[in-house]
Amino acid sequence: MEFTRPRDLLVPGLVTGVLVHLLLRLAYGSLPALPRLAGVTLVVIALAELLLGFALRARILRKPGSRPVQPLTAARAVLLAKASSLVGAIMLGAWAGVLAYVLPERAALPAASNDTVSAIIGGAGAALLIGAALWLEHCCKTPDRPDDDESPKRY
Repeated sequence: MEFTRPRDLLVPGLVTGVLVHLLLRLAYGSLPALPRLAGVTLVVIALAELLLGFALRARILRKPGSRPVQPLTAARAVLLAKASSLVGAIMLGAWAGVLAYVLPERAALPAASNDTVSAIIGGAGAALLIGAALWLEHCCKTPDRPDDDESPKRY
């Protein structure tokens, strides 16, 4: 398994953004207003992953006073990080699609002003989730160990 690269998240985010933008062009007038704090949920998940990353990193590096990490626990954390980064990319694309539609419409549609704020908050929450997920995945890397072949020999 390879670690997630930011460019791996680009395609799902772009596809979602385009689809949401097209959907809004077709049906924006019939949709209810977007909740202003809809993106806060992503911030809460990001904070939880950030804290989990710091805790796991200390355990993986075997800092004094910390228990070693079971391999299954680290694998589950990596799985959580990969899923969260993908969800964050999809949500960032969705909020960017909303923003691309409502930003030019703010002057003509009063609802678009409210939805602009919602899209900015949601996009920021999604970006924080992506960052926290990539951090958690980074924290699950095992430290590099010097190979015996490369270490200097003492005679």
